[in-house]
Amino acid sequence: MFQYLPPLNEHNLPYPDTIHPIVVHFVIAMVLFAVLCDAIAYFTRNSRLYEVSWWNLAFATVSIVIAIIFGQIEAGLAEPYEAAVSTLDLHSLLGWSLGGFLAVVTGWRYVIRLKDNSQLPVPYLVASVVLVGLVLVQSYLGSVLVWVYGLHSIPVVEATKAGGLI
Repeated sequence: MFQYLPPLNEHNLPYPDTIHPIVVHFVIAMVLFAVLCDAIAYFTRNSRLYEVSWWNLAFATVSIVIAIIFGQIEAGLAEPYEAAVSTLDLHSLLGWSLGGFLAVVTGWRYVIRLKDNSQLPVPYLVASVVLVGLVLVQSYLGSVLVWVYGLHSIPVVEATKAGGLI
């Protein structure tokens, strides 16, 4: 069965470069922009921004599913060395949790949108701030995996294959 799969390249991936960071940056931008639009709309009473926020959350929810799929594939192919394992495990766990939390917040936002689009309840705004906090923590962990541990970078992949990293 494995002979039908494409060979792994110098990044230890079956495709040219990592896809997870590309998709996840859309999620980050859409979530942050959605919460920003909600905050501005809340204070300025500009209900048109609520619609902008809703669509950003909807697309972020779809995008995070894609990001999780590619994140799991790329994490499985990363062959992390011992120092990176705990951070990768935490990043994976928080990624799944963030996906669920974003889906719940988006569903809540949809119900609010159906009932009354003129004002958002304060508990929803608090949940949005928590969402931003989770996104920021997750972004930090992803940055550590790339810039500190170098997962999927050519030197780290070569060192791992040569047995230089344990």
